[in-house]
Amino acid sequence: MGKSGPEEKPFRIPKGLVWEAYQSVKRNKGAAGVDRQSIEEFEADLKDNLYKIWNRMSSGSYFPSPVRAVEIPKSHGGGTRVLGIPTVADRIAQTVVAMWLEPRTESIFHDDSFGYRPGKSPLDAVAKCRERCWKKDWVLDLDVQQFFDSVDHDLMVKAVEANTDQKWVVLYVKRWLKAPIRMPDDRLVERDRGTPQGSAVSPVLANLFLHYAFECATNEEAGGW
Repeated sequence: MGKSGPEEKPFRIPKGLVWEAYQSVKRNKGAAGVDRQSIEEFEADLKDNLYKIWNRMSSGSYFPSPVRAVEIPKSHGGGTRVLGIPTVADRIAQTVVAMWLEPRTESIFHDDSFGYRPGKSPLDAVAKCRERCWKKDWVLDLDVQQFFDSVDHDLMVKAVEANTDQKWVVLYVKRWLKAPIRMPDDRLVERDRGTPQGSAVSPVLANLFLHYAFECATNEEAGGW
């Protein structure tokens, strides 16, 4: 991803981080976005494509494409859920931000939080539940209804701002949150809330938001603010 030229940019984003993000996206595979470009097609001009991502993110001129919506039947029946599939380039850019945030977020998340976290899996959560069942004879089961579709953008941005001093991270999170969704019938739907389930950055954003949501709930229960 070498390319000569001025290295002074408004934002200092390591080229190596873009390379790591690309490798992560490649491992995860995934379908093409609205541009219908597959990972293999992206790799046909890999060096130039990665340079474009780094150059645009570093200069502040990176804007995401619309997110391609795909309807997936729910595993337990009862309709479908909509997955948002960004383009390969957008997935790489999102992974850059996710990787940048990860060291900070991992340092504050609760040990018993298992969803969408590196080095943790659903089986780890099951093992912890099994361990707790030896000590307690009750269980609390709850679900946040349509969380990915309804999360408040302003509160999400505040959560990100509280965990980074990098303006480019906040800038691109805002742009991803606002990126429209291209529906299966080709309608372009603007968004004022929610973060697409299937987006590379959505898991860390969701966990960060819920970290503060549960913390506030605990404080209120204990008589805090």
